[in-house]
Amino acid sequence: MNYKMPHRCPVCDHELKISKLTCTHCPTKIEGEFSSCKFCRLPRKQIVFIEAFIKCRGNIKEVEKELGISYPTVRSRLDSVIEALSYSFENVKESAPENSIADEERLRRQEILEALNRGDISAQEATRQMRKQKGINSEEENGTERSNNGE
Repeated sequence: MNYKMPHRCPVCDHELKISKLTCTHCPTKIEGEFSSCKFCRLPRKQIVFIEAFIKCRGNIKEVEKELGISYPTVRSRLDSVIEALSYSFENVKESAPENSIADEERLRRQEILEALNRGDISAQEATRQMRKQKGINSEEENGTERSNNGE
């Protein structure tokens, strides 16, 4: 029976090294200290994500459909895979800071709309969160309206 090789020690959670390889055809055995590839060390959830990402040729909208997750979740999982593989995406963020800020704002708006669509928040709460994101404080608006109405 084939089991997935563990990569973390169940006792102390440190990395496990491969110490013995056996041929599936003949009785050859090789002992030593071998490393596995960095993709092999990823948790199953991240491997499933990478497979879907490749299958969809990196098209985030297609990955959304394939895995049944939202755009912000796809981006978040992609970032976690990049980080787990020790690749740096800070250079991309530094080269276009205004784009990353706009992307974050767009993602946040999409999250608010998805929460509204699922019924997690009310339309009033969604409006409040959108205004807060834009820097419009609804309390200031209400205060201004009151002072104008009171005149």
